[in-house]
Amino acid sequence: MCGRFTITIDLEEIKHYFELNLVEGDYYPLYNAAPAQAIPVIHGNRPRVLSFSRWGLIPAWAKDISIGHKLINARAESLREKPSFRHAFKRRRCLIPGDGFYEWEKTKTGKKPYRIILKNKEPFAMAGLWEAWLTPLGEPLFTCTIITTEANELVQPLHNRMPVIIPPERWETWLNPQIHDFSLLQSYLEPYPAQEMSLYPVSTLVNSPANNDPQLIEPV
Repeated sequence: MCGRFTITIDLEEIKHYFELNLVEGDYYPLYNAAPAQAIPVIHGNRPRVLSFSRWGLIPAWAKDISIGHKLINARAESLREKPSFRHAFKRRRCLIPGDGFYEWEKTKTGKKPYRIILKNKEPFAMAGLWEAWLTPLGEPLFTCTIITTEANELVQPLHNRMPVIIPPERWETWLNPQIHDFSLLQSYLEPYPAQEMSLYPVSTLVNSPANNDPQLIEPV
């Protein structure tokens, strides 16, 4: 799964790197993004917009907000079959910008956290889905989920799943809601090459989602 990630670049960098036309809301770096928090989400083809959504998908038909805690991730292999995801997969695909994600190694003394990044240290785009759910007051609540796939050789010793990372040349197709070629879209949902990624241990301070500062991404 993917339960924590980072996006630490500043606003001008994120606008330039992801070719954004519009930013809705106040962007700020996240060193320990966690479920139920508002996270940056890129949607739309042209214009390409960055806005903020609650992490944990709430389908339009859901009766209450609690389902979102169970839907922080969507398995790539079953997007077309799961009622929670199939309509969003068809029309509400998004990208979730990141520059690292966390996983934990089980040891005799407890869980040891690691941060996984690209070797070139550049940002990346995780595949996601978004929804708009009406609250009891009739107000829209925008939510999202991160799509996961089988872990590559680097991540496998820590966890058997990892977020889908979509390379830049595929962003436009993924974000285009008019494209319904599910075989093509499904082909994008593959493990990112292990040889292009690296990992390093970080402080156990990352274990608490209340912590969100630069020291969390420092090697230990």
